[in-house]
Amino acid sequence: MEIERAEVIVTSPGRNFVTLRLTTTDQVQGVGDATLNGRELAVASYLQDHLCPLLIGRDPQRIEDIWQYLYRGGYWRRGPVTMAAIAAVDVALWDIKAKLAGMPLYQLLGGAVRTGLLAYGHASGADLPRLFESIEKHLELGYRAIRIQTGVPGLGPLYGVAAGDSEGTRYDYEPARRTMVPTEEAWDTRAYLRHVPSVFEAVRNKFGPELPLLHDVHHRLTPIQAARLGKSLEPFDLFWMEDCTPAENQEALRLVRRHTTTPLAIGEVFNTVWDYQTLITEQLIDYVRSAVTHTGGISPMRRLLDFAGLYQIKSGMHGPTDVSPVGMAAAMHLGLAIHNFGIQEYMRHSKATMDVFRTSYTFAEGLLHPGDQVGLGVEIDETAAAAYPYAGAYLPVNRLLDGTVHDW
Repeated sequence: MEIERAEVIVTSPGRNFVTLRLTTTDQVQGVGDATLNGRELAVASYLQDHLCPLLIGRDPQRIEDIWQYLYRGGYWRRGPVTMAAIAAVDVALWDIKAKLAGMPLYQLLGGAVRTGLLAYGHASGADLPRLFESIEKHLELGYRAIRIQTGVPGLGPLYGVAAGDSEGTRYDYEPARRTMVPTEEAWDTRAYLRHVPSVFEAVRNKFGPELPLLHDVHHRLTPIQAARLGKSLEPFDLFWMEDCTPAENQEALRLVRRHTTTPLAIGEVFNTVWDYQTLITEQLIDYVRSAVTHTGGISPMRRLLDFAGLYQIKSGMHGPTDVSPVGMAAAMHLGLAIHNFGIQEYMRHSKATMDVFRTSYTFAEGLLHPGDQVGLGVEIDETAAAAYPYAGAYLPVNRLLDGTVHDW
């Protein structure tokens, strides 16, 4: 048995997705997610022009060998485009292997070690009344953990704070715009640091001490500012504070760690275990935030999480709507099979997206489960996908009040 066809499918049912579909000579198919938000066509080209020709004729069951061949053989290692492309291949091969084995993928990874995956949703609002309304809606949907994002008085729209709840006013539940040039938002760190503790105080007063609360800083703070925020949020018992400072400078987290006991989650923009080496060995974080889609696939993500587990660090895999249902399913299968699972981010995709991607995973009583369909449990409807051609879209750019481009 060999890989006979490798197809790259780009579709935009609510937002842009890149999917790799591999077909064997026995007509067994596997799919992998290669979506890279705002750089989708770069990954599509990487796959179509560079990786797909290398796959034809190869044994699809040699997953590890193919992964090493694509990672080491290309000379230019790492980086989001390369690792998203390799991830798509890796996940598609695991999908094929599980189908050949006649079992859901998580069984092939060692079997379930829990009944389901605790998931958190994104509640947000420009002010407290709208934030409370969003929290209540998420609780009604069954979420048992909630990420809290809010507007900052004196500033306009902010990334992470939804502009509205109807599908017509949001880009598949994220504040991106279908334009070829990103929108620009204003940011004031001091106003944010003053405001956020009062938000969590209000949320705790209304919703009580038991509800797990999370917060995403979007890399906007320096290490000392992040330390200050973590300290000020300690009374409100956060599940985690995410991406509190740009972590490419891994040593910067030493300062944050010294000053706060608020748990830290880092890594959604990381691509390999090397990005985490210092953070894990020095126990500077509590949760690994990478996505299967952006970290080379299931094979390296399993290795990364096993490494993290040696230091009692848990998973918190990235799961926004710019990870397709294929990537979400891969995270669920892996999360169900690892011992050091922490929590799974879960933003619900639009109806149009779910019409293109036929899934077997479920969400009930706050828990995700990948389902028991053989393989990954996701198939792409190519006819439905063709009805949604690619349309340029970007997340916003952040600027300080004086116009300086800022992290987010």
